[in-house]
Amino acid sequence: MRRIGLIGGMSFESTAVYYRLINEMVRDRLGGLASADLLLHSVNFADVVEMQKAGRWDLAARHLARGAASLEAAGAECVLICTNTMHLVASEVQASVDIPLIHIIDETAKALKSNGLKRPLLLATRYTMEHGFYTDRMAALGVDVLVPDAEDRTAIHSIIFNELCAGTVFDASRDCAIAMIEKAKATGADSIILGCTEICLLLDPKNLPLPCADSTAIHAQAAVDFALGNGEANQVAA
Repeated sequence: MRRIGLIGGMSFESTAVYYRLINEMVRDRLGGLASADLLLHSVNFADVVEMQKAGRWDLAARHLARGAASLEAAGAECVLICTNTMHLVASEVQASVDIPLIHIIDETAKALKSNGLKRPLLLATRYTMEHGFYTDRMAALGVDVLVPDAEDRTAIHSIIFNELCAGTVFDASRDCAIAMIEKAKATGADSIILGCTEICLLLDPKNLPLPCADSTAIHAQAAVDFALGNGEANQVAA
């Protein structure tokens, strides 16, 4: 089993989901009491949020790169950034280490295409929906991503940061997100990307109007496949 390195804490709510899913998947694959060989570098999310708000992605990149380097030094054989938004600096994080970074966008695109889905609605933070790094990389991989309108982008961003990252889930927010999905379905979306690692706390993929790609579960599965030798990590292009 190869050792998995996680850069987490963004937020710790979703990092806890990663930890659970990875260990459950290893146990399912190996049986008995098997669990993952795993290291976690957990950052203070408050610091990262301040960098995001200030547009200091350069500082955020260095912050996460230090985390990746510490994981490599401790023996990690791959690294995952346990959040979609911070893949905005994935190239810089990859450049800081010699081990592969398993990229959440690449893995999600692969999962969509394997199911014949190419026009998903992206539900995510404002940064992920608006900065272009996500939609551009998906487009290069053959996936035409749709995003909600401005009002809905504001709403889902608020739900993520003010509720889900604080461990709070409201039925009204679930209804709001499902209404966004229904709107996208009416305009030709063929699927949904849960493109924030906390959204899996709000929406159950089995109970949605469209097929769903849960990026948290997909990313965790890619880590397990790498660790157990049934998959190769997608490194960020230099």
